[in-house]
This record gives sequence, C-alpha cells and structure tokens, in this order.
Amino acid sequence: MPDTLAPPANDALPLASRSELRFLTCGSVDDGKSTLIGRLINDASGLFEDQIRSLQDESRRFGTTDDDIDFALLLDGLEAEREQGITIDVAYRFFSTARRAFVVADTPGHQQYTRNMATGASNAELAILLVDARKGLLEQTRRHAAIVSLLGIRHIVLAVNKIDLVNFSEARFREIAAAFAAFAGPLGFHSVVAIPLSARLGDNVAERSGRTPWYEGPSLLAYLESVETDPEAAEAPLRFPVQWVNRPDADFRGFAGTVASGRVRVGDPVVVAGSGRTTQVARIVGFDGDLQSAEAGRSVTLTLCDEIDIVRGDLLADPRRRPVVTQRFAADLVWMDESAARPGKRFLLKIGTATVPANLSRIAETLDIDSLQRAPAAELVLNAIGRVEIEAGAPVAFDPYADNRGTGAFILIDRSTLRTAAAGMVVESLDAARDVHRHAEAVTPALRADLKAQQPLVVWLTGLPGSGKSTIANIVERKLAAAGRHTMLLDGDNLRQGLNADLGFDAAARSENVRRVGEVAKLLADAGLIAIVALVSPFQADRTRAAALLPEGRFLEVFVDTPLAICRQRDPKGLYRKAEQGQLAHLTGRDQPYEAPEGPALVLNTAELGAEEAADRVIELVLERT
Repeated sequence: MPDTLAPPANDALPLASRSELRFLTCGSVDDGKSTLIGRLINDASGLFEDQIRSLQDESRRFGTTDDDIDFALLLDGLEAEREQGITIDVAYRFFSTARRAFVVADTPGHQQYTRNMATGASNAELAILLVDARKGLLEQTRRHAAIVSLLGIRHIVLAVNKIDLVNFSEARFREIAAAFAAFAGPLGFHSVVAIPLSARLGDNVAERSGRTPWYEGPSLLAYLESVETDPEAAEAPLRFPVQWVNRPDADFRGFAGTVASGRVRVGDPVVVAGSGRTTQVARIVGFDGDLQSAEAGRSVTLTLCDEIDIVRGDLLADPRRRPVVTQRFAADLVWMDESAARPGKRFLLKIGTATVPANLSRIAETLDIDSLQRAPAAELVLNAIGRVEIEAGAPVAFDPYADNRGTGAFILIDRSTLRTAAAGMVVESLDAARDVHRHAEAVTPALRADLKAQQPLVVWLTGLPGSGKSTIANIVERKLAAAGRHTMLLDGDNLRQGLNADLGFDAAARSENVRRVGEVAKLLADAGLIAIVALVSPFQADRTRAAALLPEGRFLEVFVDTPLAICRQRDPKGLYRKAEQGQLAHLTGRDQPYEAPEGPALVLNTAELGAEEAADRVIELVLERT
C-alpha cells in the first residue's frame, strides 16, 4: 500500500473528457457493500433534499441504523431484499465527480447468489472487496477474490469496513491486510490497496478521517479518482460480433453490433472468423450518421465491400491477428446451478453473439477456495470453480480470456430450463494445430444438400456387440438407396481396418475411435449425404460429443437394445467366447461397461423385432427428417 496518494485537483474537467471507471463491490453478507456505495454517491455528488428526507423516513421504518441514515436503502430496491436485509440482485449505479465518471455494481454477498456477483464482475475494471473488521476474512471473501481474479480484474481495494466497531484499531486493520496479502499472492492482482473505513459514518470514504491518524493512504474516493487501470479493450485487435443483419430495404445490407475490442476504420480489411472470407469495410454507420472509425464499446452498423454470407453470431476480425476458431477448448467455470455439473451433460453455449450446442466433455479439476490449490473432481457443485473441457457443436471464434475479456467470456445455458448454468472464461484451444484457420468454401453444405435434393442426416446405431447394429444398418442403407437417397455406411469393423487401424480397445482408444467416426460422419453430412453409423460407442459422453458436431435435429441416435444374454447367444464374431476363454480383453458388456443412451430418437428391441422390421422403423424416422 502506498504511503500517500495526493488527491486530484479540485477543478472540474469537462464531462466529455472525464475518464470512466467501472467497478464493483463484493464481499460476504452484511459487510456493508450497499451502505458504502450509498455513502459514496452521497459524498461524491450529493443527494437532493427530498432524497435525504425519503432515506431518513425509510431508515426509521426499517430501524437498521438507529438515528443515522441507512445509505444502503439507495440500492436495495427490491422489497424482498429490504425485508431480509440482504442484496440478492446486481444493482448498477452511476455517479461522477469533478474528475471522473463511475459505474458501480453492487453485488450480492450471500453464497446462494454468487452467480449474480460473477455477472457484476464481468465488465468491471476494479473490485472493492469489503471485509467486516470484526469478522476478518471469510470463505465468501476468499471465493469472491478468486472469482474476480478469474474474471480478469487486476486491481483490488481491500475495504476493511466497520473499523469504528473495533475502536479504529490499527492492529486489527494491519492483521486483516496482512492475511489478505498472504492469501491473494497467487491470484495475480496488479495492485491491492487496503483502506480502513466506516461506510456508515463516512470515515475514509470521501475524505481522510481524523479517527485513523495512523493511516497515511488516500480516502477511497480519492483513490478511485486517481487509479489507472489497464486499457485492454482499446489496444486489442479488432473484434466485432455481429448482433443482427440490418436490411431495411433491397439497397442496404449492414451488420449491427458493438465493437468488442480494437478499432475499425473505413477501408480496413476484415475477416469472417468462421468462414475465413475476407473483405473491406465500406461504411461505418452510427446513430448520428456515417463515421470514419469506431473503437471498443461503440455500437455501429458496418457495411462491407463484398456480398458474403454473414449471419448473427459471426465474428468480424482483423485478418492479421485472427481469433482462435475451434470446437474444443479448456475453460474455467463458475458453476451457478443447483444441479451439479457432470461430464456428458449438454448445454447451449453463448459466446459473443453466437449460441451453439455444446457438451461438457471433461471436468479436470476444482479450485479449493481456502488453499487456492487445484484437485481432481468428478463434478462441480453450486458456486464451485473448476477447470473443464468443452466440445461445441459448431466451430466458435474466441480469444483466450487472459488476452481479451470481450471475446473470451461465455455462459452455459441449461437446455431444459434455459437458465444460466455457468459463467466461463476460455483458457486455451485443445486442438493440437492451434495456428491454423479455416479457409473459405465456395460450395457450402447447404448447396451440396440442394444438389442432392435431400436433407443431410447422421443416423447413429449404438448397442452391445452382437446386438444387430451392422445387420440393421446394411438393410437401412439398401432400402434408402433403392428409394433414391444418397447414403454412406460407416461400420465400426470396416473403419478399424483403415482409418482407425492404429487404435486399441481400452476406454481411451474407444473414445478416440468414436471421435474420429463422428468427424467423418459430419463431413459426410456436409457433403449432403445420409450417414449411417454402426458402432458400439459404449460411452454416453462420446456419443454426446459426436452429436454436438451436427446442427440440432441432424443427429439421430438409435439404441439397438438387445439383452446381453441374447448377444452372447448370437455371438456372430465369437467375441464373447474368446473373452470367456481369456483370448480377448476389453470387451464391452463383459470387461467394460456399456452406457445406454439417455434420450435416443429411437429404441429397437431386437428381442421382439426382426432385422427387417427394425430397419423399417429406422427408415420411417429418417424419411420424416429428410
């Protein structure tokens, strides 16, 4: 902590030239966050007389501060919050001084509402972390510190509040400041400034307090007016997520959105990150007319020199400094749902303006809030922080969150409830080839499908060895071909003689086998074909990952549900006999588990259905979709 920080000069700057600081307050329940913000607003810019009278009346009504004004009532606008005495929503407030404009987010302290706190932190440049001088560091204090670090906030004010309730004790203040410094060392903050204050009485909030003569640093407001944060967004390469396609008439086609980072100028080259198509910016249209340039934070409409295919969710970027485009990436998650996160669960992934299906393919580890150590984990529970791997259903464009907060942040949405399940920060791509970019294709999958006069589809037959998958798949392809449909059969045994000849049969090799087959099936669907897959594919997570490669409704999972006893009896390849004799290892159904589909499009009970009848049911389903 610096020994002293001179307050800014008293002369006011013109409003347009005042810098803006976005910050949040966070901490545990009843640490005084709302009171502090209310006090800041009052002391910085003043309240009108009617506001003061209203606060006095409200304070007497709720009786929270004896005869003093309860400044928290400026922010706790929800009746439920007032009755409970806690903040459960994120409240945004705007105020300014002669030197600076401020946007502050008052976030909930209760552990149940950690998700709301993460929301408030997403756009902040600085965090005020409140600590009750009587209680010291609590679990929620440490959790919030870890979250703001993950969210890229590098400047912290440790506000040791309620210093009046410990008799303005220097020793207590130093003890808490030292404890936080020891805890926060690994979190990578650029600056941590500790300030003793009383939000209720105003000590060291707007002005230095005479009751803490031992404190030589600035008041909170003086520090907020003077602190310099990192101008990340303006210096980053151009990123422009397309919010919507603006086409009011046949003569105008523009792409509306907000510049997430960097700057765009008329004449600049841009690339559509997903397709790899390049063009130039023809016009930049703002609210008041045409502009020559626009920088981070500006909402504009861009028109381009070439007619290229761009839709909502696409990302326009600097072609010299392109974002990553991939379907597999590692990320840090703040889990926000009461139902635990487990591998294999499917979500909607919203990143920028794009929303695609996604699969939580792996949970690598969780972060211990007390020790800041990471440990292996099988699930993430409410408010847990963990490192995960995600498989998107389509390529997504991003920058690692550490490089660009605007394009590296995302949320996971529960597909059934449509509630936000997690806030995420991209760590890195999981593709081995990280410096490659997709080249534009002149012939699109839609055109290929039109040429074949059918809708592409992947029909994925899964079941135990000997269940009848290959037999049914062959009949399905024969009958579809006879009906004039363009098909391709991918049989597991055939693929293991070529594409997958290097793979074994342990769990990891089986997962890679399914991954490769899924990629091939996707390519066949892109070619406009109906791909029929016959593959044991024993693990739900692997099948979910394959399904995520296709657009919604283009993947049909068919469960060939044959009892194990019947499979053993049939044993067309002699696999069960060899396994029982010790000649074959890793046989699904005997040495390895088989995970039945959770919600297949079709279930075929071959104990009751013959192969022809089972195939007819598959064909009926296919014809409905194509």
